[in-house]
Amino acid sequence: MTDLESSKNGKHHDQVHHNNNEITESEPLTWRFWRKQRYIVVLMAFFGFFNVYSLRVNLSVAIVAMTENRTVVDGDGNVSWEQDFPWDSKQKGLILSSFFYGYILTQFLGGYIGTRIGGNIVFGTGIGSTAILTLLTPLAAKHSLEMFLAVRIIEGFFEGVTFPGIHAVWARWSPPLERSRMASIAFAGNYAGTVVAMPCSGFLATKYGWESVFYVFGTIGVVWYITWLIFVKAGPELDRFCSKEECEYIQKTIGYVGTKHIKHPWKSIFTSMAFYAIMASHFSENWGFYTLLTQLPSFLKDTLNFDLGKTGILSAVPYLAMGILLAVSGYLADWLQVKGIWTTTQVRRNFNCGAFLAQTVFMMLTAYLLDPTWSVVCLTIAVGLGAFAWSGFAVNHLDIAPQHASVLMGIGNTFATIPGIVSPLLTGYVVVEQTSQEWRIIFFISAGIYLVGCVIYWFYCSGELQEWAKTPEQKAQEAEEKAQLQLTQTAGFVNTAAELKD
Repeated sequence: MTDLESSKNGKHHDQVHHNNNEITESEPLTWRFWRKQRYIVVLMAFFGFFNVYSLRVNLSVAIVAMTENRTVVDGDGNVSWEQDFPWDSKQKGLILSSFFYGYILTQFLGGYIGTRIGGNIVFGTGIGSTAILTLLTPLAAKHSLEMFLAVRIIEGFFEGVTFPGIHAVWARWSPPLERSRMASIAFAGNYAGTVVAMPCSGFLATKYGWESVFYVFGTIGVVWYITWLIFVKAGPELDRFCSKEECEYIQKTIGYVGTKHIKHPWKSIFTSMAFYAIMASHFSENWGFYTLLTQLPSFLKDTLNFDLGKTGILSAVPYLAMGILLAVSGYLADWLQVKGIWTTTQVRRNFNCGAFLAQTVFMMLTAYLLDPTWSVVCLTIAVGLGAFAWSGFAVNHLDIAPQHASVLMGIGNTFATIPGIVSPLLTGYVVVEQTSQEWRIIFFISAGIYLVGCVIYWFYCSGELQEWAKTPEQKAQEAEEKAQLQLTQTAGFVNTAAELKD
């Protein structure tokens, strides 16, 4: 729905959402978040996404140690070189992208199953299985390249259900006016995981060998999985730690009508321009993100000549900025809606497109500068400002179709996973000699894709509940409220006419 359509139907939408906004809790939300079970779910989801990305990015640093040439001096004083795995740039690109071959296959499946058995089970099992496979990664790598690729593909297969799975959780746990902050805080775990995993992977690889990278993060993931299964349930009505008042508050604000079978309107979904705008934006953000996620350590070491320890630390800096700004953007997005300064559509559009324009500019600056200091500064700003985009497209599924959000995320993330496959392979073919001119092409491509995503989202995004996504109960309520509004207006006209007659 466009702004013009929103303005035409503004009174109607205000009436529909007004009742939800008036619902309050006797104990309002404060800084003591642990008193609200839904924020315990957010905290656990934060650490879940911490594991999602720490398990994903550790290879980006470990592969540098696995393939670096080490100087070896024998007993006679002869100097030679050795490396654990003699992979060339194309093989490394294949390894880094192999995760996404599995990841792209289970996006839709994760969203569909999440609506059936509960997003908590899908989200948790996806991460737990990936953690167990991570523990087996050193064994697979030493066996053969083919076995290593197979394990990474299977890891991606299990981790592919996580984003659709968490949207099934939000559909049951997040009140509309808290969606941005709850989702943004949880998604900040992605970047906290990246911030911790990159320097720690560099330290572990240097101090204890590259194998330790997989053992440490795999163990952390298994511990989280057990904790998640104990403390997080599919919905508030199933959670013994959630108070009756909080459960009723959540269900009334989201219009929850029970766990009945959800029928997805496939034709309406695949003809919705608002949904295609989210998909285009998600693809654009992931292209820039995955390009840096998989290639930044190599770029810093091979082109800007940082050593492995500094590479891990500097690679983490942009994601530290994004993790911090995610919490800010989520709170600001909700605040602007609560205060009535911007509509939901305006918040999503302005946050998303503003971030994309900034990312376009700073990616191009990185391409032109290619300086050790300024490249890191520009990339930090580019990645950091992407936090505002996550308060745009990433929660937009819950605005337009909350009951179908996990399926929409599954479909959209399938398309948005293509950059994870194509980008590392493209970089492997373009960046052969590790020259500045080769890297400049990579950054220009990312900037252009950000710009295209910005234009599509600006014209077609919506923050309104779509007509095809409304439940029969919501449609009946709207019809009743509309009838009451018409009666009120008719009574007003009658009274005015009577006054004029007098």
